[in-house]
Amino acid sequence: MRTQQTRVLMKLRDMILKGQFAPGERLAEIPLAERLDASRTPVRLALAALEHEGLIEPMSGGGYRMRGFTRKEVRDSIELRGVLEGTAARLLAEKGASRELLRQLEACLDLGDKAVNKETMALDDYATYAKMNQRFHDLIIEGSDNLALARTIDVLNGQPFASASAMLPMQSSLDVGHRWMQYAQMQHHAILQAIKNGQGGRAQALGQEHVEIALWNFEIASESPEKVESFLPSIRLLESENNLGL
Repeated sequence: MRTQQTRVLMKLRDMILKGQFAPGERLAEIPLAERLDASRTPVRLALAALEHEGLIEPMSGGGYRMRGFTRKEVRDSIELRGVLEGTAARLLAEKGASRELLRQLEACLDLGDKAVNKETMALDDYATYAKMNQRFHDLIIEGSDNLALARTIDVLNGQPFASASAMLPMQSSLDVGHRWMQYAQMQHHAILQAIKNGQGGRAQALGQEHVEIALWNFEIASESPEKVESFLPSIRLLESENNLGL
């Protein structure tokens, strides 16, 4: 049951973050169980967990529905990720990274360099960069050796648009996207250099500044959601404060 429950939870969360449910859409146990080829119990438990994560909300008559997210909520999540990832980089710089961890971080950057340092990027290059980017961030968080920080980051990663690679599909569709990726990759190198040199304050500042690109991408997407839905379907989850009655 535990394995099935975990699978159902992960699949439902992934479907939500990919915009497969519209704000206000009812999430009924039986149709979801049939769709996921699972029994109702793990679906019921998954829905309760997703409510706790803030991704869905209860209905007055029972059951759950998909909720919408305001621009402020998304910006707050991205900015908080920057604070936490900056803290993780500082902690790692201050305690010192192991040789093996530095090797893994450098391998990530080598892979990223090959993807972005070319005249034009193919779709495979964007996919390679996204995978590398997430691993680079994950390694720094793991290396900080702070369980509370890692758990909080994990919660943020489950929020729409908040994870380290959530907004990268935007860049593959923009004329300036390639240049932004090159700039982000330069920031990665600067963060790693600060970690190597034991410069905790610099590593923290760089880590916090690093999320500005994600914020720029989000602002572009939120201003013209109809133009980006084809490659960023999760934009369907975005609602204005007025629409949410706030």
